[in-house]
Amino acid sequence: MEKMILIKYGELSTKKSNIGLFLKQLKDNVSYALKDMNVNIRFDKGRMFINLEEDNFDEVSDRLKHVFGIHEFDVAYKVYNKDIDEIGKSVLKLVKGKEFKTFKVVTKRSDKNYPIDSMEFSRKMGGVLLKNIEGIKVDVHNPELLVNIEIRLDAVYIYFNSEMGLGGYPVGVAGKGLLMLSGGIDSPVAGYMAIKRGVKLECVYFESPPHTSLEAKNKVIELAKKLAVYNNDIKLHVIKFTDIQESIYKNCPHEYLITIMRRMMYRISERICRNNNCKIIVNGESIGQVASQTLTSMATINEVVKIPVIRPLACFDKLEIIDIAEKIDTYETSILPYEDCCTIFVPEHPVINPEVTLAREYEQAFDFETLINEAINNHEIIKISELENKEINDLL
Repeated sequence: MEKMILIKYGELSTKKSNIGLFLKQLKDNVSYALKDMNVNIRFDKGRMFINLEEDNFDEVSDRLKHVFGIHEFDVAYKVYNKDIDEIGKSVLKLVKGKEFKTFKVVTKRSDKNYPIDSMEFSRKMGGVLLKNIEGIKVDVHNPELLVNIEIRLDAVYIYFNSEMGLGGYPVGVAGKGLLMLSGGIDSPVAGYMAIKRGVKLECVYFESPPHTSLEAKNKVIELAKKLAVYNNDIKLHVIKFTDIQESIYKNCPHEYLITIMRRMMYRISERICRNNNCKIIVNGESIGQVASQTLTSMATINEVVKIPVIRPLACFDKLEIIDIAEKIDTYETSILPYEDCCTIFVPEHPVINPEVTLAREYEQAFDFETLINEAINNHEIIKISELENKEINDLL
C-alpha cells in the first residue's frame, strides 16, 4: 500500500469547460503552501493526490487547512490490486489498532467497469470486518469509524474520517483586488471572505502620523501577515494620509469630515488598483454600522470611483463578523487599543445622509488632486513574505 493525501474539490466540481483552470490554480496554491517540502502533486477532474517523501502528514494537513478550493482532504492508502479479497485484507490491516465499536463502509465507484456495484461492495466489505473483528457492529447513522473506499481506474483508495477544508475557490482564479485594511475588526474579515471567492489581495493602509502611532501600523502589518497565510503572500501599500486629512479638517464642515475623507481614500485606492492590475476595491463596510455606512453615505462616497467596490460584510451583523474574526485569528489583534486615521477625527455629529453636490462643493476648498498625487508617488510598499526574517520595527 502507498500512503498519500487525497483532496476533494467540492464546489469546483460544478465547473465544466474551465475546470482545468481552477484545478491548475489549486495545484499551484497547494505547491506554494508546501513549497519547502518534498512532495509530488497530481490531479484529475475528480481528485488531487499528494505523495510525500517524508512522514510529515500532520504538518502537511495543517497547511492544507489554509488553502481555499479544498472541500475535504484525507490521509489515504492506495491499493493497486483491485481484487476484492486483496482490498479486504488491506482494510483489515489498516483498521488494526483502531478503537471502535461501530462502523460504516461507504464505497464510491468511478470505475464503472468494476464488476461489483458500490452498495454490494460496501456490504461485502462490512461482512469482512464483522467476520474478523469481535465486538463491533454496523451503525449507518453515527458510526465511530467511517471506512471510505474509492474504486478508481488506476487503483483503490482507502481512507477513514476526513478533514474538512475551507471550500471556496482557489486564490487567484478571480483576479486581483485591493483591500482597504484598517486596524479594526471588519476589514480583515472582509479580506478573508474575498480570498475565499478566489480573489488574490493586495492591501492599502492609510496612516496619519503623528496622529496615528507606529503601534497602529504594526497592528495592520500583523493583520496582513495573518491574511497572507490564505493569500499566498500580500503586498501592503502604506499611504501617508496626514496632509490630506488635515486639509479636510481645516477646510470642510466637520459633519462632512468622514464623508470627504472616505471619498479621498476611494480615489487613492482606485489609482493603486489601476497601477497594480487590481480589478476591484474590497472593504469591510456593513450597512448601517456607522454614519459612513448608511446607504446614502455609501452612494455618496462610491460616486468618486468607477471601479467596482465589493463589500463582503454588507449584510453581516457585528456578532457574525466577530465570530469569523475569532475563527481566522484576527480578532485579538484587531482589538488592540491603537487608533487608525478613521477614528481620530470623527466629528461629534457626522452626517448620515450626505448630499453628493455638497460633498463636491466642500472638496473644492483645497487642492486635493495634488495631495493625492503626492501621497501615491511617495507611498511605501511592504511585501509581507519579506518580513519572515526581519523585525517589523525595522520597517517602521
